[in-house]
Amino acid sequence: MKIFLAGASGVVGARLLPMLVEAGHEVVGTTRTAAKFGPLEKAGAQPVAMDGLDRDSVMHAVTEAKPDVVVHQLSALTNASNMKKFDAEFAMTNKLRTIGTDNLMAAARDAGVSRFVAQSYAGWPNERTGGPVKTEDDPLDPHPVPPAQETLAAIRYLEQVVPAAEELDGIVLRYGTFYGPGTGFGEGGAILEMVRRRRLPIVGGGGGVWSFVHIDDAAQATVSAVVRGSRGVYNIVDDDPAPVSEWLPYLAESIGAKSPMRVPAWLARPMIGEQGVSVMTQVRGSSNAKAKRELDWHLRFPSWRHGFPHGAQLIPVNAFRGCGTRCRPWWMTGPAQSSSRSHGGSGGSPRSGR
Repeated sequence: MKIFLAGASGVVGARLLPMLVEAGHEVVGTTRTAAKFGPLEKAGAQPVAMDGLDRDSVMHAVTEAKPDVVVHQLSALTNASNMKKFDAEFAMTNKLRTIGTDNLMAAARDAGVSRFVAQSYAGWPNERTGGPVKTEDDPLDPHPVPPAQETLAAIRYLEQVVPAAEELDGIVLRYGTFYGPGTGFGEGGAILEMVRRRRLPIVGGGGGVWSFVHIDDAAQATVSAVVRGSRGVYNIVDDDPAPVSEWLPYLAESIGAKSPMRVPAWLARPMIGEQGVSVMTQVRGSSNAKAKRELDWHLRFPSWRHGFPHGAQLIPVNAFRGCGTRCRPWWMTGPAQSSSRSHGGSGGSPRSGR
């Protein structure tokens, strides 16, 4: 089939593109500038420049490509890290999840596309009451903390409009927290730097439950969703949701770092805000049973307990030297100053993924 991969140069897109090609698909991959065409061509894609927020740009790119399937991997999360200004950090991604989604879906309809696959996030958007692990049938948080209300609204919008599209088989993939190459938990990643330097503490009791997924497992699930599954939402996470108090010390041990410090929630709150405290103490994990069953998805790393040490083997001993302000405690990090922010992929924030 012919696949239109929007965001082919992003964190997921860069891993997904060669998998799609290897599976025998013809891929048209987008990036914002022609300067990034080289890696896309090398990976086997036909590159095209596109601005996901420019309706004319999107309509032209998709209708010219005439694909069978559109895969929406547009986001702008580079170096997002200020939990106190969560919605501000995610403002561009929120636009891509709303305006960008509308643009891509309109273009897909005009081009006669049969299937539309879009990325979302599994983790803090889950309702923070009840059991520790949620399925796709459980509601999103009806009462998000104020700094995250706009971001959750954008996620909710995407998850409503994509499966509801009558002309398309709309599938939403809720990715868990990424680890592996190109992520904050990967080689040279900001989160690993913080853990190694004991700058990422356990807040309160560390009861927030996180669901992880290796970046290649997430990409492989997306390859499966191109041809399998019915319209709806799927949690793309590993088999092992776990509280911060469990996975953070394990991660530290995996990379040879000292055990993380512990900080009371009352002390952390002025520094990381309500959203920061929530992700460390209140959030719920997600179940992958539906994705494994309906997408015939098989994980290379069923648990972060295996994946973290595997990833740690790729980290050079000098990877954390001279990292400057990136090694400040994450609760002290200000708004991202990177000028490399793009509409190409996902990453950033303490979740490293969304």
